[in-house]
Amino acid sequence: MSPNGSDRSSRRPMRRKLQQALAAGLVLATATGCTSKDFPRLGMPTPVTDEAPRILSLWQGSWAAALAVGVLVWGLILWSVIFHRRSRSKVEIPPQTRYNMPIEGLYTVVPIIIISVLFYFTARDETKLLATSNKPTHVINVVGYQWSWGFNYVEDVDGDPNTDVNTHKALDKELSAIPDRMAKGFPKGAEGVHTVGTPADKNPQNGNPGPTLWLPKGEKVQFILTSRDVIHSFWVLPFLMKQDVIPGHVNRFEVTPNKEGTFRGKCAELCGVDHSRMLFNVKVVSPERYQKHLEDLAKKGQTGYIPAGTATTGGAKNAETNNP
Repeated sequence: MSPNGSDRSSRRPMRRKLQQALAAGLVLATATGCTSKDFPRLGMPTPVTDEAPRILSLWQGSWAAALAVGVLVWGLILWSVIFHRRSRSKVEIPPQTRYNMPIEGLYTVVPIIIISVLFYFTARDETKLLATSNKPTHVINVVGYQWSWGFNYVEDVDGDPNTDVNTHKALDKELSAIPDRMAKGFPKGAEGVHTVGTPADKNPQNGNPGPTLWLPKGEKVQFILTSRDVIHSFWVLPFLMKQDVIPGHVNRFEVTPNKEGTFRGKCAELCGVDHSRMLFNVKVVSPERYQKHLEDLAKKGQTGYIPAGTATTGGAKNAETNNP
């Protein structure tokens, strides 16, 4: 057999393996169970707040950049494997290239540009997502503790602004962990109601474990996050964001729910032996039904607030100086 014929026959197994690898990659990409509507979200849940699409856009952009870099790297690897394999009929060493300054400069500068672009968009979106208003429509203090969640609805449930005196008493005691600058955003006359959760709680509609947090659709809600013991993390899956709940350090953020329904939430920080049981539900309803729920809590005697947490060492600086 001629040397050329031997060379061609030696390449056939490599081509066959390449075809098999491409076929396996195609099966892996199409066997994930995602529908055509799910695939553009790249594993993210359907957004249910006005703010979540910004997070989804950042997620998709990051994947697009990673895929572009991956395609380039994979392409160069495959090109080298296919077209620069040493022929069995040749034994000489191929030309060696060292100290190629243009190439070295390229693979130094390009990653810096990629990281800088990702940093810019991340910082831009983070600033927008963590911006808080001085007078939000609703304020809810989320209290994390081992092994469940409590929710203080800082609301004027009875519509009487004269009950504001009760709020000041609560600030001196139950809500003393919340810094004064955040308490200034509390509505006037907010006597408040609360929910205390346990791991044994279940949502009566769907049976999902954990207590249920109620939110009004189409109205801005500010979450003030406090902890009684260790670090937790407040994560509502379709909000597409989570934030740490830190003892002695208060975080906060705002969302506007735009879709009614009951959604899952969980602690996203390993907080101890029963961390996996720190589950909760978020029920988004109409503003009228939300108000009715607050009144129902008051009728059950769940008035006032539960202790928010440990004394603070300083609240988070989430764009505090740039509040609208």
